[in-house]
Amino acid sequence: MAATAAAAVALIIGVPTGLISTSWYARMTPVLWWNYPIWVVTMLLSGLVAATYVRLGERAATPTAGIFGGGVLSMFAVGCPVCNKLVVVALGTSGALNIWAPIQPVIGVVALGLLAYAATRRLQADIRCRADLLPG
Repeated sequence: MAATAAAAVALIIGVPTGLISTSWYARMTPVLWWNYPIWVVTMLLSGLVAATYVRLGERAATPTAGIFGGGVLSMFAVGCPVCNKLVVVALGTSGALNIWAPIQPVIGVVALGLLAYAATRRLQADIRCRADLLPG
């Protein structure tokens, strides 16, 4: 399950952001070196969180803000700043390059923090559920 979810996240983030080269999308700015580590760690943490749903089911506390927010922020972090229509509408092309692009690494770190928080909470729930099953 973890590998399948990680592969799905790889495609969901990688194709529309241009990290995976396809004929469907042409990125207007080059991919930066730090885009790949953010992308890979996002895949790994997302796969880990998805795997906890197979084992734990819905009985564990679910930090949905961390899961959803981390994934969305990761996409914004590694995406092309001038290809993102929301950013261009809000800031203009020069704002996307001069304001948005410099904060993208920070957004990536925040995204990974949210995903790590979600994974930690899900794994802690697994430990609590196992403790509840112990006799005594």
